[in-house]
Amino acid sequence: MRSMTGFGRGSAAGENFNVSIEIKTVNNRFLDANLRLSSELQPYEAAMKKLISERLSRGRVDVNIQFEKTSEVEYELNRPLISGYLSALRQLSEEFDIAGEPDLNFVARLPNAIQVRKEDSNEAFEKGLIEALEMSLTDLEQMRETEGASLKADLSMLLSEIASQLPLIESESANVAAEYLEKLEKRVEKLLSKSESEIELDQARLAQEVAYLADKSDIAEELSRLKSHIEQFLGIMEETGPIGKRLDFLTQELNREANTIASKTQNLTVKEAALKIKGEVEKIREQVQNAE
Repeated sequence: MRSMTGFGRGSAAGENFNVSIEIKTVNNRFLDANLRLSSELQPYEAAMKKLISERLSRGRVDVNIQFEKTSEVEYELNRPLISGYLSALRQLSEEFDIAGEPDLNFVARLPNAIQVRKEDSNEAFEKGLIEALEMSLTDLEQMRETEGASLKADLSMLLSEIASQLPLIESESANVAAEYLEKLEKRVEKLLSKSESEIELDQARLAQEVAYLADKSDIAEELSRLKSHIEQFLGIMEETGPIGKRLDFLTQELNREANTIASKTQNLTVKEAALKIKGEVEKIREQVQNAE
């Protein structure tokens, strides 16, 4: 089990370059890779994203790349830009009869007038870039696994809290029929006491009503499903690979069963236990959002 939160760092060096990569991930419903690339690194974007998608399945991924060339930097002139600028100056001089010559320093400071010479694809640099990315991803995965182990421990504890409420609910739910009979008898007796006529209480009919109400409030099926969901949850956490979406679904099912139990019975002890389960499920929901 892995968390979606993590940080990784990797670096590589070659004859003419040094490159370092930092990766930070946070929870996200899908895989969302964001690479901060300079124009020189744009040609490598597709290969880097492919590698990230092979190693990660979910989460927002922010990749920050720092690199430097250790060889001498060569510059080249942006001739179309400079030519257009000088042509505009000559036109300005002729139209408005302004004397003067272009200043070399001013021309050199024009944005993008002088640019770093673009080199052809460098296989050694690309290899070093991918090596640094793989190293950072490995570092990231180790941290996500460590965070996942902690997340798994927290979720197991919360599931244990839920499971601890089930025996109490089972024992109390066994008394539902008797409670309904007692309440119904008292209500009927109260109504009969206000009547002047002598009416004999039909015990068979009373038993039928009690059985009907008890059946409507039966929560055995919900308890069974709760136990099953807990077992499935624990089993899935032992698996490798992406499990977050399945755990999120089971969390919804746990909450559904707790709601049904609370709505089916009037027993205060059962209701309180169901509310405690809902509270633990809400904590699980928050934690599961970070599971890959």
